[in-house]
Amino acid sequence: MIKETRILLVYVWELPVRIFHWINALSVMVLIVTGLIIGNPPAILTSQEAYMGYWFGWVRFLHFSAAYIFFFIWIYRLFWSFMGNADSSWRCYLPFTKAHWMKAWEAFKTDIIQINDKPVFSTGHNHMALTVYFLLFLVSLFQMLTGFAMYAAMSDWWVADFFTWILPIMESEGSLRYWHHLSMWFFILFLIVHLYLIFHHDYVERKGVLSSIIGGWKFITDATPPEEKP
Repeated sequence: MIKETRILLVYVWELPVRIFHWINALSVMVLIVTGLIIGNPPAILTSQEAYMGYWFGWVRFLHFSAAYIFFFIWIYRLFWSFMGNADSSWRCYLPFTKAHWMKAWEAFKTDIIQINDKPVFSTGHNHMALTVYFLLFLVSLFQMLTGFAMYAAMSDWWVADFFTWILPIMESEGSLRYWHHLSMWFFILFLIVHLYLIFHHDYVERKGVLSSIIGGWKFITDATPPEEKP
């Protein structure tokens, strides 16, 4: 006898969260590409004199513009963590309980090192992802502090002036640039693992993870443990 499995639609990602995700993703990509160029400018040979071109100026302009977008969309997401549903709440991201770390370890064994074939059920992010996003929040904060501290030296806008206190803490502009550039590689590593896990979950678990960040809906089945169902 074949048992029927019911598939239920669950609304997980609200519109403000989906808007944040795509704007944030675009700004991060622009920041990474332009940051790599600024950190190690390529020698571009043209028939023009250097003063007749402004390509590096445009690279810096794009980097600064994306940085402001990243900053304000970060504040927007922080605000929504107090206003949104349970899956977007700041409470679920805090990795300060033993139960959280145990569930994160189970997800790590299943998704990353793949020594466990037992599915990890979650409507939103699993606990490993929540832990990584909490770390991403801290790295993003550090990246903004160091980035705007460097930018304050060349900007007259009052927003940048709020970050001038960072430079004395970092002792030198060279140290500031080094740590800002080093932190960028966390985002690159995160993007690689993030994309891998998206397609992994879509293929293995069939939850509609990829489409959920567009439409907001995920799939769960009646095989999902009751405590994990909405």
